[in-house]
Amino acid sequence: MKDVAAAAGVAQSTVSRILNRAPGRVTITVETRERVEATVRELGYRPHPGARALRGASTMLLGAIVRDITDPFNAGVIETLTIAAKERGYGVVLGSAGARADEALATVLEARQCDAIVLLGDLRGEPRMIADLRRAEVPVVAVWYGSHHPFPTVSVDNRAGVREALTHLSSLGHRRIAFVGGGSHGDIRQRLAAYKEYLASAEIAPTRGYVRQGPNTIIDGGLALSALLALPRPPTAILAATDVVAMGLIHAAYEQAVAVPEQLSIVGFDDIPLAAATAPSLTTVKMPTAEMITWAVELAVGAAGSPFHAAGDPPRIVFQPKLIVRRSTAEASPTTHAKPPSPAPRTRSSSRAVRAAIRRPRA
Repeated sequence: MKDVAAAAGVAQSTVSRILNRAPGRVTITVETRERVEATVRELGYRPHPGARALRGASTMLLGAIVRDITDPFNAGVIETLTIAAKERGYGVVLGSAGARADEALATVLEARQCDAIVLLGDLRGEPRMIADLRRAEVPVVAVWYGSHHPFPTVSVDNRAGVREALTHLSSLGHRRIAFVGGGSHGDIRQRLAAYKEYLASAEIAPTRGYVRQGPNTIIDGGLALSALLALPRPPTAILAATDVVAMGLIHAAYEQAVAVPEQLSIVGFDDIPLAAATAPSLTTVKMPTAEMITWAVELAVGAAGSPFHAAGDPPRIVFQPKLIVRRSTAEASPTTHAKPPSPAPRTRSSSRAVRAAIRRPRA
């Protein structure tokens, strides 16, 4: 900072005020501010977070703890979070709770002295980490955390999204609708509850075996389809709790010679980028992910330096999803097989089959 001050011809305190956006008795002119900022860029100056923290100043860092960093959904989320933070002058320190939650917390909280922390996904399965966060003198904002939460939360109306998806399938004449989950965290539980509520409201009797639960992977989506097709009366439509599971269902249907959507309609949830690239393209419930992450960053930045420990319920922001109709759903045909025939053996390799299930983007 001393070098920046000398090169720009100003006092070191002026550089500090500009970089920290701090007020002062003497107004800093636009010309002086621009000259200092240009010098900062020219010299490649970066404030040291540890040194700033020792002075009690903002480190301009946001911590992000991701429930499952291997989930394709989170790739776009992390990118959006990084961009939103950068637009506000913040860097991001990333920790994955998939390995060890206590180590992830140490990474983003203790090692780099973050100004605030954003939790991405339902982390209630890590009670020790949550307890540490509640005691920490740092603001915490949770995204997709579920209905019960100790922190300010940004979430999506899962029930509204499921209702819209099932209403779409019902309008196509489907009554035999299955649900395939993708884990047991908060959002999935809400989507399953909404599925059961819709069946009751539509006077559709639940069918034994139509609810399948498993990890949020493409492989497990395929295993769920095999179990559903083995039922005496297989479903004509499936609501998948996530797009990843839905992609597994589509791939497995191809492998088992079940035509989508002619014999089986499939709907996902999330609208990740690959949802439009499956063959057929996936009908899915779209979450306004970018807007949700932007709000989470705004809450975190706005609360930096003043943790949410006030009495009463923490703020909760709920966004509305939207159904995106593509080509994986169609009318229930009266000629749909009650039980699809056994598929003929396929000679193409598994890797080629995967490539066939995902369209290559056009040049």
